[in-house]
Order: sequence, then structure tokens, then C-alpha cells
Amino acid sequence: MVHSRRRLTLGTALLAAAAMALTGCGTSGPGESSAAEASAWATTGSVHEQIWKKSFETWNSENPDSEIAVEWFNNDAYKEKVRTAIGAGTGPSLVFGWGGGTLADYVDKGKVVDLTGKVDDLVARVLPSVVKNGMIGDKLYAVPNSQSQPVVLYYNTELFDEVGVEVPKTWDELLSAVDAFVDAGVTPFALAGASKWPELMWIQYLTDRIGGPEAFNAVLAGEDDAWSNPAIIEALEKIQELVDRGAFGNGFGSVVADTRADAALLHTGKAAMLLQGSWLYSSFLTDAPDFVDRGGLATTSFPTIEGGAGDPADIVGNPANYWSVSADASEDVQKTVTSYLDEMVFSDDYTQQLIDGGGVPPVAGLEDALAKSDNADFLTFAYDLVKNAPHFQLSWDQALRPAQAQELLTNLDLVFLGKSTPQQFADAMNGTL
Repeated sequence: MVHSRRRLTLGTALLAAAAMALTGCGTSGPGESSAAEASAWATTGSVHEQIWKKSFETWNSENPDSEIAVEWFNNDAYKEKVRTAIGAGTGPSLVFGWGGGTLADYVDKGKVVDLTGKVDDLVARVLPSVVKNGMIGDKLYAVPNSQSQPVVLYYNTELFDEVGVEVPKTWDELLSAVDAFVDAGVTPFALAGASKWPELMWIQYLTDRIGGPEAFNAVLAGEDDAWSNPAIIEALEKIQELVDRGAFGNGFGSVVADTRADAALLHTGKAAMLLQGSWLYSSFLTDAPDFVDRGGLATTSFPTIEGGAGDPADIVGNPANYWSVSADASEDVQKTVTSYLDEMVFSDDYTQQLIDGGGVPPVAGLEDALAKSDNADFLTFAYDLVKNAPHFQLSWDQALRPAQAQELLTNLDLVFLGKSTPQQFADAMNGTL
């Protein structure tokens, strides 16, 4: 159990940078880029937005003849827009992504450049396991650009003290905590159900704890009826049990992740716990600094499940976010953005700014730097999760191909809303294999 009582030191400066628009060459139009100019599309929110803006500003200042123009999107809007733009050849020169199935799809269609041997300085700075997630076969098509992002269990220490509940370490303890908070009139878990993808964190951890990585690996391998694996069915049954007990309250279907409404429920005392990515920690630092300072926020690992085959040290989430280089960009633009990647990403300044902003860089040997941080408790906790995890499962909606991922989000949401049974979910998803 980790309590983080200190706030970021560079928060004011970073927020100022986040509020400023980049100066640089313009784009071809809203959401459309030209192959003749260097451009990047990126997602807003969390510490990565602050670091990227600072990094691009520095690059543009030092390279006035090779500037990179940046457009910013909310997470969900970006996912909808970028695939269409890439397919039409009007996407950005630097393509933001998560690796996994979407990257494989881009590679199959010849939409991104092989970066093998072109960014060796950057690769040498990053943990090999994180670099691997940007590879298809033995070639590198995407490089990490942000913090490692394990999904962690945040909780409101003040509500736990007020209601007299112990932090759950096992599934039975979690159910007891849910009942206690419901009886006290507190929503046990904040959940951004309107965004759907936060629901994945529940089925991923439950499936891994019950059946180990093999259950989802069978899905990735396309094995017949892989979604009918008993571990997945049991995970869905446990989700329904949580919903029936009132674990997520009555209005979770209208809570939106892009506005950080789930985090707000936690730091305003309306919800006791939140299963979310480590990327959200920096948002707590900026949105609720007093709450963090007084020790109201703490984090712990996902509970164990008695008799489960999974290793309790396994984690789920995103090893990092990634940049790829568009194959539709001109050769000169490809050279510009590749040089930016090799020189700027995870440089010493970039890495330190990420630490100062509450992020966990996927860079080896950071123990001393993290220990000196104003956010040492949380950063060390998250870094150790990543460093010690026997298995780090990429978010399922990114690990799968885009069409299958959309079906997953749709069918899982139906389970959370009580409109589908675990078996109906499995039947529908087996049809996508």
C-alpha cells in the first residue's frame, strides 16, 4: 500500500506549457496533414501532453527549418479519426499509438516506416521489454514516447478511515469493502462507463488472476472458441456480481473518462476506489493537489483471487504509448521526424520532466532519480510494478485488431449494463476470431 503525500515541483511550469499552443508550420486543414510538412497528432491529458509540448517546442526552436506542427485530440476522438486519416493517406507524419493490433494493421497495409537501425540512440535509452511492444516480427515500427502505464487501484484513504474499511488484498475482501461502502451511502468504485474502455481493466485483471496470461493469449492466437475460456466466463460473472452489488453505483454509464470525471468522483469523496491507469496520477496532482498533499490518495495492486492460476504480480495496461512514422510522408519529412525521435525522446531532460510531472519513464536505472522525486512513493510503486511483473498484458482493445477491438468494447459494455450474459458475450466474440 502506497501513500503519496508530496506534489510535483514543476507543476506550474508544466501546466503553463500545456496551455500554450505550439508555434510552427500549419497543417493542411483541421484533422488533415500534408506529406510535404512535418506534423504530429497527439492526445490531450496527463503528464505526457505537457512533456510532448515542451519537447516539440524545444525541437522547433532549435530547428526552425524543420519544424513539426502538432494537433491535439481527446483520446476517444483521436482513435476514431486517425485510422480513417491513415487509410486515406492524410494522416500525420508522426502517428501516435499503443502498439498491438492497430500497429500490426498499419504494417500490413504499408502505412508506417520500418525504423530498425534509424533510432538506435533512443532504443538504447529504453527498457527492452517496452521497445519490443513496438516491433512486428523482428522489425521496429514504433518507439515509446511516454510513461509506462500499469493499471493500479487508487483509493480515497479518508473514506476508508471514515467507514472503517481495510484496503482489500483479496477478492473476498474487495466484496466485503463494496458492501460496507454501499451500506454507508458511498459508491465503492468510480467507473467511466460512457467511455467503455475503462471497463476493460476489470475483465483483464480478473481473467489474468483467474486463468493467467494463457487465457487471452489463446484469443490472440485465434484459437477456436477462445473467448469461451472458463477464466473469461468467470471474470464476466464476477463483473456482473459487482454490478448487482452496486459496486459502480447507478450512473456509471454516463461518466466520461476524457473529462476525468471518474477521478473527480474519487477526490471529491463520492467514490472510494478507482481502477485506472497510472497515467491518471498526474491528473490528481493538477486537479486535486490539496487532496494529494494531505494523504487522501493512495494506490495498491489489484487483489488476488483464491485458487487462481495467475501470478499476483502480473499487471495490465500499456507498456507505453508510441510514435510511428508515416510511410505517406515525404523522405525529407521522414528524416525530420526520425531525427526528432532519436534526439529528443527520453533525453535526460525529457525523462526528468516526466518524473517531475508524476510519470514513470520506461528507462532503466531510474531508482535513485525516482527516490529523489517529490512523488517518490507513487513513482517507485508503479516503477516496481513494471520492473517486477512476470507478465505485462497490453490493453485488450490495443492488442486486438481494430474491428475485433470495437466488438469487444461493445459486447463488454452490454455485460456491464446487464443487457448480455457472459455466454452471450463469449458467443459474440468467438464470432470475431
